[in-house]
Amino acid sequence: MALPGGTVTFLFTDIEGSTRLLQELGDDYGQVVADHRRLLREVFRAAGGNEVDTQGDAFFYSFPRARDAVRAAVEGQRALARHEWPGGAQVLVRMGLHTGEPTVGDEGYVGLDVVRAARICSAGHGGQILVSETTRALLGNELPDGVTVRDLGPAQLKDIQHEHVYELALDESGRSFPPLKAPAAGKAAFEKRFDDRIERYIEDQLEAALSGSATTQVKHTATGLIKLVLLVAAIVVIVLLIKLAF
Repeated sequence: MALPGGTVTFLFTDIEGSTRLLQELGDDYGQVVADHRRLLREVFRAAGGNEVDTQGDAFFYSFPRARDAVRAAVEGQRALARHEWPGGAQVLVRMGLHTGEPTVGDEGYVGLDVVRAARICSAGHGGQILVSETTRALLGNELPDGVTVRDLGPAQLKDIQHEHVYELALDESGRSFPPLKAPAAGKAAFEKRFDDRIERYIEDQLEAALSGSATTQVKHTATGLIKLVLLVAAIVVIVLLIKLAF
């Protein structure tokens, strides 16, 4: 089956703690994987998804519409939560979504959009649905019933630039997840260097104002303080403008 091109939304899934489950369940783990595949395939295909790849306990799907991909992820989590797993196991699956315009090659999709979707999935926890800023924008206010959006802020994802990440929280779950498995994106290098230079400059000015003989200090105190106040005010304005640009 030919994979859809143009603008598509990728959905990656992965069972959290699969090695631990294998150790706990032994031979029953094979049934867990089989049930997991069946449940997600049914939901994803019903939402118009195309299976790109599957490896062990992980899935890679593409969807022509972002809203369908989000609906598939939500219904997939609900199907997994309702299922009675062998040995009473708790099977938690993390999911990550990103929308882009990848190249469709002979071996499937090619491009950084695929990597970005996979990294978003890897940053999550079992039972969590994470989406990129692009997917969140396309989703708009048309959320599936019983779903709310949580802004998790920018995160520095491996191999790619930072991504603003959102969580789609299922109301019935009531779960609170730990921080993302990725460091929060810090200031841009230029902005950080600029802040450091400002800090050093202010320290130099303060040191100069407070040093020297008593006669010199008395003579220049008023002028120095006025210049310092004006300098600090100008620096604050510059910093604010730069931060707004980022």
